[in-house]
Amino acid sequence: MKAPGESSPDILLALPGMQRFPSSRLDLFVKREFLSPTECDELVAMIEAQHRPSTIANYNGDDVFRTSSTCDLDPQLPAVAALAAKLAGISGIDLTHAEPIQGQRYEVGQEFKAHTDYFEPNNADYDKYCAIPGQRTWTFMVYLNPVDAGGATRFKVIDKLIQPERGKLVAWNNRRADGSLNAATLHHAMKVRKGLKYVITQWYRERPWG
Repeated sequence: MKAPGESSPDILLALPGMQRFPSSRLDLFVKREFLSPTECDELVAMIEAQHRPSTIANYNGDDVFRTSSTCDLDPQLPAVAALAAKLAGISGIDLTHAEPIQGQRYEVGQEFKAHTDYFEPNNADYDKYCAIPGQRTWTFMVYLNPVDAGGATRFKVIDKLIQPERGKLVAWNNRRADGSLNAATLHHAMKVRKGLKYVITQWYRERPWG
């Protein structure tokens, strides 16, 4: 029986068209055409209207570690609420464990260098981000537009490169089966070489959010 805030391979593979990357190092899934072009275009317009420079937790001294822009999508908007419900439906994770959905925008030359989505327990800001909702469990990311060149996501430990396609969902478990943090989820949002790149990200937590 899965824990609250957790999905599972069985749940995800029940969705037609869901593919599992064959690796013993991490649980990684891809589903093409998860969102329609119309759904994607509406989310892109929201991000374009209100994005701001991205930040990182536990600043590491590298001013160009994350150079994208970020947008917190309003959960009260019908399109955002529908997306949150759709992700909860395929993941099997209750909406109370979901962070607000975030949009990201990348211009030419922008990237998010290799990182993990979980919070390091030994870092100074761990309690600030995890005291109430706990650690991040699963990540669900959707590419919203075709990128002219660049902008792939590379999972460095398993050397898996995922190319952006409009509507493509990528999902992974940030932890191992025993609940320990999985460093094999290290991934790099690679530089856009031509055009723009838009994605949305839904993170889930061990305990209810807020």
